[in-house]
Amino acid sequence: MKKASLLWQVFLTFFKIGAFTFGGGYAMVPLIQREASEKHGWVSDEDILDIVAIAESTPGPIAINSATFVGYRACGIPGSVCATLGVVLPSFLIILTISGILREFQENVYVQYAFRGIRCGVLALILKAMWGMYKKCKKNIPAYIVMVAAFVLVAFVKVPVFWVIAGCAVFGIVTFYAMEKEGKK
Repeated sequence: MKKASLLWQVFLTFFKIGAFTFGGGYAMVPLIQREASEKHGWVSDEDILDIVAIAESTPGPIAINSATFVGYRACGIPGSVCATLGVVLPSFLIILTISGILREFQENVYVQYAFRGIRCGVLALILKAMWGMYKKCKKNIPAYIVMVAAFVLVAFVKVPVFWVIAGCAVFGIVTFYAMEKEGKK
């Protein structure tokens, strides 16, 4: 019974995150961190950083990938299924419900204003996630070089994210291996 209770708790936690978060996966990261790490203790804060890095590097949306990894950590494959269904189901149900009536409301000025406000809130959630991850990362010259280079390549040069992540991984391995060899960790 204990495992069934934990699975239900994983499902409900991610259902709540999926239902009450606007703006996609990056907006969900702070909520996933709070619920999975601080509230339930399924993963550590350092695990969240690793999960987000892996979730960005694997195919699929970051929120679904993160939920799957956290669910797996909480209670194996059944946990990953429950977390994934929990985070996806609210969006599916909402889209199914509003798809038929969306055209009628999209021209409504109040709906447009509401979505402008929601966008501002989503931006704040994304910035909070970025700030939280920044505070937890090790800071040194190579880390700053990778951070700035990745941002410039993705934002301005339009290099595909996959290649930037792959390049960052290679740079990180080579740089930190060299630093460890010199004894600087």
